[in-house]
Amino acid sequence: MLGGVVFDMDGVIIDSHPAHRLAWKGFLESVGCETRDEELDFILDGCKRAEILKHFLGELTPEQIADYGNRKDELLQKHGDAVQPMPGIVEFLGHLSAAGIPSAVATSATRRRAFGTLEELGLTCYFRAIVTGDDVTVGKPDPAIYQLAAQRMQESPERLVAVEDAASGVKSARAAGMRCLGVAPSRRASLLRTAGADPVIPDFREFSFGQLEEYFR
Repeated sequence: MLGGVVFDMDGVIIDSHPAHRLAWKGFLESVGCETRDEELDFILDGCKRAEILKHFLGELTPEQIADYGNRKDELLQKHGDAVQPMPGIVEFLGHLSAAGIPSAVATSATRRRAFGTLEELGLTCYFRAIVTGDDVTVGKPDPAIYQLAAQRMQESPERLVAVEDAASGVKSARAAGMRCLGVAPSRRASLLRTAGADPVIPDFREFSFGQLEEYFR
């Protein structure tokens, strides 16, 4: 029996990837780091902000990580109007709530950005627990964030389904003992399947709660 659903945030609940690309590209250029578009795909793989900064800029002090992260977030705020719920997700969350199926969030985003974004979009009310990158010392693909989400939901991981759009997130959920539903366009679907997601859907517009129950019965 399905005990709950744990959602990643960026690219699953909110359509934020275009805004993130613009913000990261602008920030990296401001510190003299030129990046190609394909290199920016790294930011979409569910890593914590500190890991992204180290990937592009090398070893940094905690003070640099905090400063650079704040500067990147300032750029992201300028593109905030472009961040909206993913197609069909609000209706899907409503169906889960009506069926009495609890939901949670497990995101690599900072606590400030996660709570701020979900609150601004009026989505906080749907979630029993919101676990962020600030709550764990190691990010995805380590299972810690999904293990903590299960603890806060007071559920066994085996009764939970994770919803992810990044291979590292799928691996994190699977390592925590959860089954995983992937959300990705067709060009990226194979990456999620290889990581362990099954099925993989393009979005929630044509995916019902009944289908979720059927897949994970």
